[in-house]
Amino acid sequence: MQHYLRRRRTLDKRQAEADAVKKAEEAFDRRRRTIGLFGAPILALLVFMTPIAGLTVAAHKLLAIMVLVALWWITEPVPIPVTSLIGPTLAVITGVVPVGTAFAAFANSMIFLFMGGFILAKAMMTHGLDKRFAYWLLSRSWVGSNPKRIFLAVGLAAALCSGWVSNTATAAMMFPICLGLLTSIKEMFAANGREIHLHEYKYATGLMLMTAYSCSIGGVLTPIGTPPNLIMLGFLDTMCDIHVSFFQWMTWGLIAMVVYFGIAYVVLSHMFPADVDRIEGADIFIKTRRDELGGWTRAQKNTLLAFIVAVTLWVLPGFMSIAFGSTDPTLKMYNKLFPEAIAAMAGALLLFLLPVNFKEREFTLKWSEAMQGIEWGTLILFGGGLAMGGMMYKTGLSQWVGDLIVSSMGGAPSEVAMVAIFSVMALLLSELTSHTAATNMIGPLAITAAISAGISPVPVSVGIALSASLGFMLPVSTPPNAIVYASGYIPITKMIRTGVYIDFIGIACVTIPLAIYFVNWIVG
Repeated sequence: MQHYLRRRRTLDKRQAEADAVKKAEEAFDRRRRTIGLFGAPILALLVFMTPIAGLTVAAHKLLAIMVLVALWWITEPVPIPVTSLIGPTLAVITGVVPVGTAFAAFANSMIFLFMGGFILAKAMMTHGLDKRFAYWLLSRSWVGSNPKRIFLAVGLAAALCSGWVSNTATAAMMFPICLGLLTSIKEMFAANGREIHLHEYKYATGLMLMTAYSCSIGGVLTPIGTPPNLIMLGFLDTMCDIHVSFFQWMTWGLIAMVVYFGIAYVVLSHMFPADVDRIEGADIFIKTRRDELGGWTRAQKNTLLAFIVAVTLWVLPGFMSIAFGSTDPTLKMYNKLFPEAIAAMAGALLLFLLPVNFKEREFTLKWSEAMQGIEWGTLILFGGGLAMGGMMYKTGLSQWVGDLIVSSMGGAPSEVAMVAIFSVMALLLSELTSHTAATNMIGPLAITAAISAGISPVPVSVGIALSASLGFMLPVSTPPNAIVYASGYIPITKMIRTGVYIDFIGIACVTIPLAIYFVNWIVG
């Protein structure tokens, strides 16, 4: 009885701590939004009224607008996509650029690359292709009932899925799978006469964190894996006329994902080890869930076909370049006819043409289903970021800011310093606000600073994109963090501690060396 009461008091204390943390976060968010709502416009007006040497009238107006937009992206007094529309709108009203120029970025080809990826991902989720893959991986014979291998397999399934499907959707898919596995662990212990509380069980904490972190880590694999990747590619394309192909990104994205994943696995398995060598019933649980999926349906086969078509079109130019050389006429014609956005749309549009039941005119995906999968807010934020970056370039504001940053760094910063500074900035900002908004703010500044310093902007851009995905310290940093934190199995102090380790080990040992050496080698 006393043992039960002690356990009850411990759980009540843990719940009280979680409630206190939640209330503190809500209070902080309210203060942040209030300060931003009134403080940002005031600061923007002060910037506009302050004479600044070296800026044209248009650039000065745009600087004031950028101050407002950046602060509202950080403090979020209004939804982030709304702020992304406010910037171009104010630019037109104040006479910075014509309306056609301000909103041209919303038709950028990268928007349609993202849209095609969203539609393909929605089809995979609608027809259970993502779950089929996850359960297939977890049911492999090498996994079995070994807790360390289950830990590894869960992370691999989350990482590989999130390279192609939304990180948030992957976390939502993996979350109930992990809960079922942990329930099996609890039942196994109960059958052996040992009672455990998952809120206090180290392995439960580690498994949940591994799920969340792997979802974010997997996003670095492909350009469509997470918004920061495409945002930086869009900035390079619009501001520098530098095109980085899908295949090129995957060459360093794969390395980054594997090494980030290895770091996370080592840190988490060391801090949250299992105290048993075998989890009885885990393999049965996975097999049962896999069998419930039944055989392959026509919709699943069609979705897989559309996905394979898109991926083939994405990576084929890379293999053609290796085989025939980058100057081959056939390759140039292919890139003209099938750029990445067209490849994505080709795969997505097939979903509306491949029949499931032609007699009833039923096809693989309905438009109503596709609309639910398209993250319209992300597309608007992406377009708004590209619009602001393009206007900064056209008005000369980016050059002014770039020169200012370079001069503050001594006038001739090294490539290592540039990549390190902007990577850390992207990481810290993405811990506190949307990593998409953080990338939109830092991206144009980093690119122009790199150009001003006479450095290639590509390594800096890749460093920012990779670092923005390493938001592991707080529940608010990424949606996967928030999803697993809601389980109640993760003390906030544990998330902060492990997040700090993985974040900074990842930047120091992966992001900076990879961006400076490997990326330069690939694009050089």
